[in-house]
Amino acid sequence: MSIEEQIKEIVAKIVHVDKNLMTKESTFKDIKADSLDMVQALVAVEDKFDIEILDEEAQKFQTFGDFVDYVEKRLAEKEKA
Repeated sequence: MSIEEQIKEIVAKIVHVDKNLMTKESTFKDIKADSLDMVQALVAVEDKFDIEILDEEAQKFQTFGDFVDYVEKRLAEKEKA
């Protein structure tokens, strides 16, 4: 399962939305995610992938794709370390 699919699974469970409705262009508003949902999703993704997502970085996420891209970038950095 791809990183994007794993993140979709996590977000879908938290927000109670069909993961098939999420695209990289979807905003969190589109999927009806509120700020608490976002915090829960961030924590769940941090735990799943053993990474830290800084608050300053998370605030920059405009779309689901931004979130996925950030996680993929952090995992690539982690592999190099």
